[in-house]
Amino acid sequence: MRDAAAAASLSAPPRPAALPARGTVLGFDFGLARIGVATGELETGLASALTTIHAPSGDARFTAIARLLAEWRPVALVVGLPAHLDGTGHELSARCRRFANQLHGRFGLPVFPIDERLSSVAADSELAAAGLGRWRERKAVLDAAAARLILQTFLDARRHARP
Repeated sequence: MRDAAAAASLSAPPRPAALPARGTVLGFDFGLARIGVATGELETGLASALTTIHAPSGDARFTAIARLLAEWRPVALVVGLPAHLDGTGHELSARCRRFANQLHGRFGLPVFPIDERLSSVAADSELAAAGLGRWRERKAVLDAAAARLILQTFLDARRHARP
């Protein structure tokens, strides 16, 4: 039951009043080895892949994130939450929620979790279609591309939720 409630909360679009009309948002595709990062703008509703954080420890990861926050000055953060296709929790769901809570606690910004089902698969397909035919080439940018899709999903949901 808890997993179903968590999955349902992921599908709810962000409340338009929860964010300003303008500002930068950073999106994260959390992984145990890497964290993909994307940037987007609330006004235009467009997201772009930014970078992939390759840091061995939590402290190093949060230092890299702090640098990105200082540079981009976002008004909010988005974290992808994995789920199985049937909506039940994924093995990484709890780790991603913990990461989202840590972002909020450390940086004091609103953090919006969003369903990321199949984002890495879709990102890999997009990269292959864009001409990155070799897996090693795609792997280098895959996490940032997945973060872009996660953030774009958030921005699209926000735009469609407006009155």
